[in-house]
Amino acid sequence: MAITKQKKAEIVERMNGIIGDASTLVFAKFKSLTVAEQTELRRALRKEDVGYTVAKKTLVRRALDAANFAGSFPELDGEIAMAYGKDELAPARELAVFVKKFPEHLAFAGGVFGGTYVSADEIKAIAAIPGMQTLRAQFVQLINSPLQMLAVAVSEKAKKSA
Repeated sequence: MAITKQKKAEIVERMNGIIGDASTLVFAKFKSLTVAEQTELRRALRKEDVGYTVAKKTLVRRALDAANFAGSFPELDGEIAMAYGKDELAPARELAVFVKKFPEHLAFAGGVFGGTYVSADEIKAIAAIPGMQTLRAQFVQLINSPLQMLAVAVSEKAKKSA
């Protein structure tokens, strides 16, 4: 069924709002996702404050052209969905879970990170960056490790002296 010009304008306006509010946009190719799989995907993304929408590529392209992002627009073949969020890493990281879970149905197609178009490989690299809590825990462990080793060495020395 054809979409009316008014409906297209509404979709482009909604996409403009999404693009304006989001820090990161991730484009995903999807094919043959079942309703149950899409429901699971949307629920998981919603828990992490990540939006997920599907629109015609031409309308998405129209909204992205208005945003004037740097770089070259990635090639978007097939059916495309867009994950977005205010957190710069969450859309890519959370979508990566489902790309691994449904590799035959879902794949990265590119995105926008830091106001620049990025390729699918760059989105995969961004998705591999751990979350802020994990990074903080790793930093604390890094600082704590030498102190812990010193404590163990002093303890062993005390045991041998006694």
